[in-house]
Amino acid sequence: MEFLVKSTRPETLKTATLVVAIGEGRKLSETAKAVDLASKGALSAVLKRGDITGKPGQTLLLHSLPGLKAERVLLVGCGKGDLSDRQLRKLIASVHGVLKGLGGSDALLALGELKVKGRDAYGKARLIVETLADGSYLFEQFKSKKADPRALKKVTLAVDKAELADAERALQHARAIAAGVAFTKDLGNLPPNLCHPSYLAEEAKALGKAYKNLKVEILDEKKLKELGAGAFLAVAQGSEQPPRMIVMHYQGGKKDEKPFALVGKGITFDTGGISIKPAAGMDEMKYDMCGAASVFGTLKAVLELQLPINLVCLLACAENMPSGRATRPGDIVTTMSGQTVEILNTDAEGRLVLCDTLTYAERFKPQAVIDIATLTGACIVALGSNVSGLMGNNDALIRQILKAGESADDRAWQLPLHDEYQEQLDSPFADIANIGGPKAGTITAGCFLSRFAKNFHWAHLDIAGTAWISGGKDKGGTGRPVPMLTQYLLDRAKA
Repeated sequence: MEFLVKSTRPETLKTATLVVAIGEGRKLSETAKAVDLASKGALSAVLKRGDITGKPGQTLLLHSLPGLKAERVLLVGCGKGDLSDRQLRKLIASVHGVLKGLGGSDALLALGELKVKGRDAYGKARLIVETLADGSYLFEQFKSKKADPRALKKVTLAVDKAELADAERALQHARAIAAGVAFTKDLGNLPPNLCHPSYLAEEAKALGKAYKNLKVEILDEKKLKELGAGAFLAVAQGSEQPPRMIVMHYQGGKKDEKPFALVGKGITFDTGGISIKPAAGMDEMKYDMCGAASVFGTLKAVLELQLPINLVCLLACAENMPSGRATRPGDIVTTMSGQTVEILNTDAEGRLVLCDTLTYAERFKPQAVIDIATLTGACIVALGSNVSGLMGNNDALIRQILKAGESADDRAWQLPLHDEYQEQLDSPFADIANIGGPKAGTITAGCFLSRFAKNFHWAHLDIAGTAWISGGKDKGGTGRPVPMLTQYLLDRAKA
């Protein structure tokens, strides 16, 4: 779908559908008043009949009003007072639900007067476009019968002239983030018989060919052995699919400028290994690579925007399967850092591929490292599916990520990493155990990773609850936390 912004008088513009807001209590917005005047009181007459009261998200479609060039007018309720981000998203989703069922090829959204808590013209426009783009997403490449093509091809946002530059910047950012979100969703939604570590490596190579300032390096099994990545290899050894560490260098800043680093967990299918998972719902373990997918999506947004920063993306890709070669509970492995790990549960595999990848990240002397992983079911118990879990070793970095999450409406919540929790990882036989017992599972997973991130500023995002929607007909990747991560990098680039 194409998105545009325009400074115009909506009541004078030719469009298939003009969208205007109605306040609760049947109050006309200023734009709606202008439309009402041009149509000789058509809106006022409708309101008097009580067909719409103005409650948030309520809609009423009107056809062929006199005095207007618009073929249809869609009234949408905006309630009273300032909207929250969630209310705005629901309102826009309601509008989009009507628009995509119409025959019109374009729509003009004259909603600039909406007041949204904490958001200026840039923030409102970006949230509107991201919501519309998200609602337009389809994944049907494996369906023999495709959905009928939708008529709606173009949406224009009407804004005041003074807000035009901010709205255009919002549009640029929203387009890039939407592209990144869609890329992340596509990768997550792919079946695991196709989307394995080698497939992700090919996706990285394709990006490298498409963008001149992106260098791609693939570390295969032989190279990982040379590096001493014993924990990483232990996860992959039960599978016929060979592991890959994917390294992507984006050079958008000065040559000597230290990069930011994103590290993504890319377990393309997670059976749990010998500590096998229950069969029910195991199909969703194809989403255990959503950390890597979100790094891909964030990189895609950065490449689209050509942000003036340097960025290193490291993807820890493997498949966790049970077999005669698989790692056993009780095995001890030596990590790239030299620390030894007693593997008590082979289903706690994400931290094993990540710990070696975090060690590898040191060589880039990064300004900051953020790892992203669908790491623990305990995070879903703690925080549900609304916010991602966040931990780290640097308060300034944590604050920056939290702020980015608020700005992008893709929030995180900080959990503690107190020293007491580290004791749960003590092992009588190795330097560290890979699980810390039933208590505080998300935190002890973070504690494990922290032992491999002592030489740089580091944060860990647990997206187990936010990376995909589970079960039913709505099952699918969400694309989170691409908006948050992109916003974090936009803030660093001051774009």
